[in-house]
Amino acid sequence: MKEHLKKSMRSDFAFDLIVNVLGACVILVVLIPLLFVLAASFSDPDLVLRGKVLLLPKGFTTKAYTMVFENGEIWRGFRNSCCYTAAGTLISVVLTILAAYPLSRKELPGRNIFMMLILFTMYFSGGMIPTYLLVRDLGMYNSVWALLIPAAISTYNLIVAKTFFENNIPGELYESARLDGCGNVSMLPRIVLPLSKAILAVLVLYYAVGIWNAYFDALIYIRDTSLHPLQIVLRNILLLGQTEQMGTNDVGMAEKIKMAEAVKYSAIVVSSVPMLLIYPFVQKYFVKGVMVGAVKG
Repeated sequence: MKEHLKKSMRSDFAFDLIVNVLGACVILVVLIPLLFVLAASFSDPDLVLRGKVLLLPKGFTTKAYTMVFENGEIWRGFRNSCCYTAAGTLISVVLTILAAYPLSRKELPGRNIFMMLILFTMYFSGGMIPTYLLVRDLGMYNSVWALLIPAAISTYNLIVAKTFFENNIPGELYESARLDGCGNVSMLPRIVLPLSKAILAVLVLYYAVGIWNAYFDALIYIRDTSLHPLQIVLRNILLLGQTEQMGTNDVGMAEKIKMAEAVKYSAIVVSSVPMLLIYPFVQKYFVKGVMVGAVKG
């Protein structure tokens, strides 16, 4: 018995050791690039270009951040991204809940057919060109709606929300509410949503991060530079820096390349701040919502 217990303890120790080592490797893979970007944003651009900066700032300076905060194009993109993220997250969460709630009810006629059609879109889509033609024909081209409507509902998030409602809201609660005179429409705001804070927080975080980081839709559908989100502005800065590096040996051009390099890293840090501020408020719901919504998905 003691020998068996010792073997079990050794196997548990080995398993924990492997898990911790792998976890530490994953943390390093994620953390090192972030530390480099943060260090480069506070470093002398010349040292960054020469590869002298790794994880700690060298030639500490805040000139790049001063340039970022004085750049009207970056501020306009930042404002646009905040508006798109707030409006897009609201639209996406509302539509996802309105779709997931009825699909979670077993008495919905044709529920399995609807789910099959929804799952089909998760693996197959019309493609970029048909989607572009549809957006253009609907009059959404070069407008904010082209960024908010076509990708308003994520199939994955819809399935997670549906599974959460099925597993976390007992059927007896629906029956009790029905006996008290509560209809299907009033059950959602009065019964379901107050018990679904976890999945709501998960949906808000997923959609907000996705919309904030998105740039491809804006690249395709938006031609008015005043409507560009921050990610497009950052992309233009990155491309400008790469183009100038391929240019000339002129001293003035070299200085522009250095400042473009500095602004690039500082703008990336600034663009990451809003998501870092949102996460602590939804963290306590995040793990619960993901785990409950993933069961029997």
